[in-house]
Amino acid sequence: MIKKFASYYKPHLNLFLLDMLCAITVAALDLVFPMFSRMFIDDFIPNGKIRLIVNFTILIVVMYVIRMICQFIMQYWGHMMGTRIEYDMRRDLFQHIQTLPFKYFDDNKTGQIMSRLVGDLREIAETAHHGPEDLFIASIMIIGSFMILIRINVTLTLIVFLFVLLLILFTINRRKAMAIAFRNVRKKHADINAQLESSISGIRLSKSFANEEYEMDKFEINNVAYKESWRHAYKAMGFFSSGTHFLAEILNVVVISAGGILSCYGMITMGDLVAYLLYMAFMIRPIRRLIQFTQQFQSGIVGFERFLEIMGISPDIVDSEDSIDLNNPDGEVKFINTYFKYSDKDEWVLEDFDLRVEAGKTVALVGPSGVGKTTISNLIPRFYETVRGQIKIDGIDIRDIKLYSLRKNIGFVQQDVFIFWGSIRENILYGKPDATDEEVIEAAKKANIHDFIMSLKNGYDTIVGERGVKLSGGQKQRIAISRVFLKNPPILILDEATSSLDNATELAIQKSIEDLAKNRTTIIIAHRLSTIKNADEIIVLTDMGIEERGDHDSLIEQGGIYSELYKAQFKGYIPDIVK
Repeated sequence: MIKKFASYYKPHLNLFLLDMLCAITVAALDLVFPMFSRMFIDDFIPNGKIRLIVNFTILIVVMYVIRMICQFIMQYWGHMMGTRIEYDMRRDLFQHIQTLPFKYFDDNKTGQIMSRLVGDLREIAETAHHGPEDLFIASIMIIGSFMILIRINVTLTLIVFLFVLLLILFTINRRKAMAIAFRNVRKKHADINAQLESSISGIRLSKSFANEEYEMDKFEINNVAYKESWRHAYKAMGFFSSGTHFLAEILNVVVISAGGILSCYGMITMGDLVAYLLYMAFMIRPIRRLIQFTQQFQSGIVGFERFLEIMGISPDIVDSEDSIDLNNPDGEVKFINTYFKYSDKDEWVLEDFDLRVEAGKTVALVGPSGVGKTTISNLIPRFYETVRGQIKIDGIDIRDIKLYSLRKNIGFVQQDVFIFWGSIRENILYGKPDATDEEVIEAAKKANIHDFIMSLKNGYDTIVGERGVKLSGGQKQRIAISRVFLKNPPILILDEATSSLDNATELAIQKSIEDLAKNRTTIIIAHRLSTIKNADEIIVLTDMGIEERGDHDSLIEQGGIYSELYKAQFKGYIPDIVK
């Protein structure tokens, strides 16, 4: 883990070396000052060496100016190095998250992922900056002080370092308790983030149900847990900090008492004792710095563990070594002996499933919920991987096609359209980010949304709010259709694209969908059977697989499942398949 952490310093090696050079300079200058004090007390002052006093005073001032410059560099550029490392880690984590399968997002809350991207990495940035710097300065100060102190008085130095050893042992002993406490804080921080993200996203729903009290109660549970996690962390930190500071202060008492006794017996001069006290003050400073670093390190290393936890998740859907680009496909889609379930514990969603959709044809999938219609639509672009069997496009196994190329050739319009916060233009551009304004307008016209956009004060630059809250359901759907027109893929999947709309809006959008489906291989998943009457083929799915197939008229004539479903929608009775 430390090796991985250290690898993030490599791109910023120049800044790291500058920071360490300044740290050495600061530590060295701090070690020199007590020696000057010793010279002043034992030599310059008693012997009246005025010129040397003036010269050394000027030298000390120059040294402190240099120290001030080094301190500025450490504070500014040292923090910038930490921030840049944080940036690199956040970039790598976000890129990695983009490669993770749908299953990861099915199992993890958005707020928890956000916590790892923001909160955890902020702590890591502070550790990345202060960690090496504090360790370096403390090591030089402690080792340097020890070497100088033992030359001044061996007996006193051995007594002092016995207490230093006790301080180190205490620090090691309490470190484990702090690690556990801060790990729990990070977990609870992620939980409260997830609760906040969920509650704020659903604020309109909670208000519509007058459930503000209910949301407050849910939040209170996580808020209390978060507060308690910090209580345990601060308790562990309190034991650690108070104990280490107590031992550090005892050092001063030991030096003054033991030094005073040695001075009375003539075993140490007054100048040596003053120098000793100054060195002890300088040595205690890095010890306290190490204590502070240990607290910070616990928080930072827990964040880095959580960072590595996600980075260690390997995407289970990746390009094979021999994968190829899918160039200008005709769009034939074939399922061959396909098996799929969402986890090992689940039942089969698809079992020995076969389906062929001819290039350029429109095929509709209908049937009750839970028979695998949406699963079929998710398997074609490899959002999930089949357990067994094959899915082919133009005779090529989709596992042999590069993911980027595969998904570039598939257009998706779903029931739950996602609209990003931003302008209408930016949302349409999602279909083709490098499209021109003319192409965006043409796509909007094809989706019958251009006139509405132009009626707005800011036109295509109108901000739609979070998740498109300022737009109606039909307007969101048309923007989604505009995206696909702009993308212009040869294969189109419509997953209940109009089921959440009212009848009047559905009729208005139906024309846009029919235009979109022209000359494309189109798979439509629909509950509203009125939207698929013109499909080339209708596939009726049940728990047993494909039960019926044919066009609308032939299936009505058969009087089977499709006929019952159709009558149920338009004549108000419940067919046997959904009882």
